[in-house]
Amino acid sequence: MDLAVKIIMLVLFFGVMIGVGFYSRKHTTDVNGFVLGGRSVGPWLTAFAYGTSYFSAVIFVGYAGQFGWKFGIASTWIGIGNAIIGSLMAWVILGRRTRIMTQHLNSATMPQFFGERFNSNALKVAASAITFVFLIPYTASLYNGLSRLFGMAFNIDYSVCMVIMSILTAVYVIAGGYMATAINDFIQGIIMLVGIVVVIAAVLRLNGGFIGSLDGLAQITDERVSATPGIFNSFFGPDPLSLLFVVILTSLGTWGLPQMVQKFYAIKSEKDIKKGTIISTFFAIVVAGGCYFLGGFGRLFSDKFNILEDGSIEGGFDSIIPTMLADLKPVLIVLVVILVLSASMSTLSSLVLASSSTLTIDFLKGTLVKDMKEKQQVLVMRILVVFFIAVSAVIALFQYKTKTNFIAQLMGISWGALAGAFLAPFMYSLYWKKTTKAACWVSFIFGSGIMVLNMALRPHFPVILQSPINCGAVAMLAGLVIVPIVSLITPKPDKELVDSAFACYHKKTEVEQSTALGD
Repeated sequence: MDLAVKIIMLVLFFGVMIGVGFYSRKHTTDVNGFVLGGRSVGPWLTAFAYGTSYFSAVIFVGYAGQFGWKFGIASTWIGIGNAIIGSLMAWVILGRRTRIMTQHLNSATMPQFFGERFNSNALKVAASAITFVFLIPYTASLYNGLSRLFGMAFNIDYSVCMVIMSILTAVYVIAGGYMATAINDFIQGIIMLVGIVVVIAAVLRLNGGFIGSLDGLAQITDERVSATPGIFNSFFGPDPLSLLFVVILTSLGTWGLPQMVQKFYAIKSEKDIKKGTIISTFFAIVVAGGCYFLGGFGRLFSDKFNILEDGSIEGGFDSIIPTMLADLKPVLIVLVVILVLSASMSTLSSLVLASSSTLTIDFLKGTLVKDMKEKQQVLVMRILVVFFIAVSAVIALFQYKTKTNFIAQLMGISWGALAGAFLAPFMYSLYWKKTTKAACWVSFIFGSGIMVLNMALRPHFPVILQSPINCGAVAMLAGLVIVPIVSLITPKPDKELVDSAFACYHKKTEVEQSTALGD
């Protein structure tokens, strides 16, 4: 009976996803419609698309378990940082200007923006290559969080689960493009909001409620981490500096990720930006804050893990959250599975759409294929959606079968490499006329290069930078310094080109007096 209920809930979930895909087919007749939904997506869909692309199974199963175990209840700061820096500040600082300038430059992707903003096809191709190389391992990592949960709930082989998820995601993205992903992201976002609240309440109840769980954490002392009693329910945990680096990487990183910034391209109006900011921030507080808050209680279940001499867990940190949830009622377990499926499929659809559009618009069109018509571009993007999903699934399956850590390490550097390369030049390009093409090149090379070197030569890095997380955070912050310095010492950009790009901000528009007082 329990299995039948689980299967029915999953079939309904998948049926809705596919139905939305075919419903949205009318929006995919051209490139603008397929990639950006015709730039007419409202605040709720845009905000939820932003949030669900932000928080995947990597966050819920991997990061929440790992950092919750390492920092205790202080890991909640990561979720708070994600909400304030990664959502609220990102929308306030980037949202409006991104929407205005990208429409003015007629750019649908981040590499295309760099190409148009600096009149450089080489810059566009380089940005496209960085996006392609580092989004693939990130995409592959989305499958990793599902294996243990599906094994726990259904005793279904991970490979079968992965194939089903891949096929269903491909169907609705190919059929409905960005609009289908946005509508499905909204539905999946609702599931994530409800699911995380219910799961937290259920897990805390297993340990005597919120107060009882906090008291339990206070009594745990792991001398391999810290000899201080009660450190795991303290304000900043046992390692505040490492905690800060995690907050920076997972929060500031969204400002430079192509699949995240692209959400701002599609916003419909000024009012929608303001609403979207509030909705997106609320979503992040509940989902990200909730995930890391839940992970912070992982040590209460330490009797169920085999803890090794170095303080790590046999089976890895990915086993923490599934183990915490194993004793929940069957209905709650299937809710968790659908929650993680929602998080994974929403992020997967966003990533493959970003990858396929970047490769088509920024690399194939005008470079290998000089004259590619609208319908041809849409067809190629649909084919590439299948290709990217298939490649990421094969990589994830290879990792699962061989138990290799290489792909997991590569995923760890992908976020830092993308944001380290793109964050600073993109933000400065929206605000500062003196930003130069040379500064973009230096940021591209430094941000992606230091992360590749970190993977290849990690033992030779300073101890604090041997962690890909710390190194990625430093790459982002360094870019914010590198771009203005290089811009000031390299030849100034063409004044006519810059003035043309910034002219969009000075265009006169009529608004109601409730928005702006007249003379």
